[in-house]
Amino acid sequence: MAYWLMKSEPNTYSIHDLEREGETVWDGVRNYQARNFLRLMQPGDLAFFYHSNTEPPGIVGWMEVREGDVVDPSQFLPASPYYDPQSKPQAPRWQTVRVGFGGIFANLVSLAALRQHFKPEELLVVRPGNRLSVLPVGAAAAERIFSLGGVQSPPAAN
Repeated sequence: MAYWLMKSEPNTYSIHDLEREGETVWDGVRNYQARNFLRLMQPGDLAFFYHSNTEPPGIVGWMEVREGDVVDPSQFLPASPYYDPQSKPQAPRWQTVRVGFGGIFANLVSLAALRQHFKPEELLVVRPGNRLSVLPVGAAAAERIFSLGGVQSPPAAN
């Protein structure tokens, strides 16, 4: 099992939206490096749900990757802000994953707290200038994040 961090602005899609829906396609990622990380995800991997562009930004919970290698449908929808006219159904440019709700942390793990507890080489989200919306997280860092969030041991994937 691998661990990831995935960002979303809560006014666009929040962990409470995911909790209500149960699962979703994580669409709209339009950065090639972030897309490449999405391509590496496998069912059973766990991802931290990070609320960005809010005060304070930080990790609010977790989700489970339910399906990998999903074609992002928003790339083909002209009305979508994520439409990509260069992408074709026979050769899609953007892949993503389907994720399911895992849980909400008892304690928000703010970006400030992450900076206090992790060095940039341990957790990419604290690296200056890093703005990627999808990042890998090492197993040791993941255990510490769960602990900071109030979860005693990382949950097992379903």
